[in-house]
Amino acid sequence: DGTKYDLYQDGLKIYTTIDSRMQRYAEEAVSEHMQEQQKAFFKELKRKKNAPFSRDLTPQEVDGIMSRSMRQTERYRLMKKAGVKNDSIQKAFHTPREMQIFTYERGLVDTIMSPYDSIKWQKSFLRCGFMSMDPHTGHVKAYVGGPNFTHFQYDMVTKGRRQVGSTVKPYLYTLAMDEGLWPCEKTVNEPITLIDGNGKEWTPRDTHDKNKGDTVTLTWGLQNSSNWISAYLMSLFTPEQLVKIMRSFGIQGQLDPVISLCLGPCEVSVEEMVDAYTTFVNKGIRTEPLYVTHIEDNKGNVIGLFTPKTHEVISETTAYKMIYMLRAVMDHGTGVRVRYKYGIQTPMGGKTGTTNNNSDGWFMCFTPSLVNGAWVGGEDRAIHFDNLAQGQGASMALPICALYLQKVLADPDLGYQQNEHFEVPSWFNPNAGCE
Repeated sequence: DGTKYDLYQDGLKIYTTIDSRMQRYAEEAVSEHMQEQQKAFFKELKRKKNAPFSRDLTPQEVDGIMSRSMRQTERYRLMKKAGVKNDSIQKAFHTPREMQIFTYERGLVDTIMSPYDSIKWQKSFLRCGFMSMDPHTGHVKAYVGGPNFTHFQYDMVTKGRRQVGSTVKPYLYTLAMDEGLWPCEKTVNEPITLIDGNGKEWTPRDTHDKNKGDTVTLTWGLQNSSNWISAYLMSLFTPEQLVKIMRSFGIQGQLDPVISLCLGPCEVSVEEMVDAYTTFVNKGIRTEPLYVTHIEDNKGNVIGLFTPKTHEVISETTAYKMIYMLRAVMDHGTGVRVRYKYGIQTPMGGKTGTTNNNSDGWFMCFTPSLVNGAWVGGEDRAIHFDNLAQGQGASMALPICALYLQKVLADPDLGYQQNEHFEVPSWFNPNAGCE
């Protein structure tokens, strides 16, 4: 009759795309990995006088972060509303009192701690986001917005936006492939200096010094996440072209048209990244995430029916080129520990990502029937592992996807097979452009 439905009283049935079994596997994977990750992080924090913040921060910078965090608490708002003076508020925040704090091992624990230190304790826990979806139907199968919903309720899948690092590189390589380049194209792996829009020189650093001067293929560049090869590709195009193709992939946030965009300084959500990577599996067609299929009223009448929205982004041939290169990442490159450590042998493509100072760890991966994305990092960018071995995306985020896929592929009732294959036609030859 035109009046609004009441979700709590009108007896509506809302049918979600989430698979309860896959959701359970995702939550178990997050819990298992994050607890191990947290043990390692606490071990590192013991050696930091600024804990949980990086050694690089000055005391003034720490005070600035903590002051902002204090002002966001309910305690601060209530005291301010009651007219309590700032000095008294500061004293209250630094006075130890009885309280409960969260731990992975024992849940809530009774302790005596100042509210100020309890904020630091809460910040000491790494956060995460994970999403898994069917690239063909858009159905979101699993969704975990954080390590523990009760104590970390900020959703790091759709609400949180973090720098994506090298997981942005497939968009740049897609631009190159779409403009006629091929995975087998060769270039020299060496430092390259570009000039930005303000006339300033920009020379990215790289970790592949041992291969300096080697002639390499573009496939090698992507599988090893070479910044020098990305800069070389960036020299062939304009930042505006990269922004345009990223928009077509569904990236909605701020994208500055600068040459360094090719290394992923932009902030993107996990949801947008998973959405974007469906393009590779789906023959160049991007499928938007779908969370609800339909809604019925209390009489069984369908009052809402939802279908996935799709967008043509790239040609099928470009998608096949990208699948070829992104599979090399998993079989020989930065994602290879999925193979040797977790024993997953199903055909996969993917990409790791690590931002400056190890502030963000990313891992994107896809099988022929699932696209998965994970991010791990601190509440603030200044909270992170100081060493690359533990702070890189392959250590921080990859295990969540790997543990999840282990469980999904081991469950015969779900129907996902280890021997699935990508729908790449027999006529496709990744070396065609170099023959």
